[in-house]
Amino acid sequence: MQTEQNEAQGAADALRGEMKEIDAEIAKLFRRRMEIVGKSAAISGAGAATFGPAYERDTLARATEIAGSGMERDARALFTTMFGIASARRRAIANGEAPIAESVRRTAAAGVPFPDRAFVACPGADGSYAQQAVSQMFRMPTILFMRDFESVFEMVEKGMCPYGILPIENSSAGSVAQVYDLMVKHRFHIVRSTRVKVSHVLLGRRGATLDGIREIASHPHALAQCGTFLKSHRDTRTVPAANTAVAAKELAENGPDWRAVVASRACADLYGLEILAEGISDTPFNYTRFICISRKMEITPDADKFSIMLTLPHRPGSLNAIISKFAAAGVNLTKLESRPIPGMDFEFRFTFEFESSPTNPDVLALISELSQDPEIEGFTFLGSYA
Repeated sequence: MQTEQNEAQGAADALRGEMKEIDAEIAKLFRRRMEIVGKSAAISGAGAATFGPAYERDTLARATEIAGSGMERDARALFTTMFGIASARRRAIANGEAPIAESVRRTAAAGVPFPDRAFVACPGADGSYAQQAVSQMFRMPTILFMRDFESVFEMVEKGMCPYGILPIENSSAGSVAQVYDLMVKHRFHIVRSTRVKVSHVLLGRRGATLDGIREIASHPHALAQCGTFLKSHRDTRTVPAANTAVAAKELAENGPDWRAVVASRACADLYGLEILAEGISDTPFNYTRFICISRKMEITPDADKFSIMLTLPHRPGSLNAIISKFAAAGVNLTKLESRPIPGMDFEFRFTFEFESSPTNPDVLALISELSQDPEIEGFTFLGSYA
């Protein structure tokens, strides 16, 4: 038995040694190939033509034939990845660092801290979760309450308010699709992010009873976060509202006794409403993440996250090719959001969030590469923030 184990171990060691030799040869050949790519970058138009699509097609044909039956797909994946690396290297040598990467580097180096005092545009009214997010981010804010999300974007984009607060995702209801769609329409930078604990209660007018409620109003996301409670009151109609706090304020001012709202506990004291039911969220661990936007790029010393938006070509493997670039840079993707492009047949725009310091040279090289890649139909840098 011991002899068989020794023989097996010896065979495994021999295979491992052979593989190490092959890996070393692959690494040497890869380096030689990239050196040739570097030389080709200096030959402006001729270099691009020499190693263009026709060359890649011929190489793939030869490589898959040499690889043989059963290995064609893997050989194609290997050489396609190598072509992508070579193209990116050629562009980096020929074009240098992209302007957006240089801007990130310069802004991060300035080391400007996040302000304590500022004018901030915020959707809703006092008592809203957005207002709580403002209070978490700024010690002494002057809040300008807006009627909807787009008004916040417009105030910031037009320079009428330096900062704006918007919800971007909830731990139980998911992403706020309207905010992601509005990101495409407006120019801004994300400069901060925070999470707010969401504790929904059901509020009614003074003297109202839960049995007498026939209609419950709130923001659609808040209603979605209280699905179990609402299902237990099937005779009660749900009505969408622009904001949880706005719904509470309107109920206090002129609402009927048979209407209630889903809102924060703070709204009860602010608007003189009565708590009819507590703990109505589907989960006790309910958080909403808010972003702070600004017209100009601001990167504070504690920045540790990036957000970018990409429109990718509508063909197999395009998303995988991008994700592999993040993996190669050692970057942890924390969120990937896709939204349909209006007027396009099942084509999508992707928002990537990933963790990294803005001083990370590998990430700056990645940002530079993505922004200059002709295969990417649209690149938008959203921000580097804490």
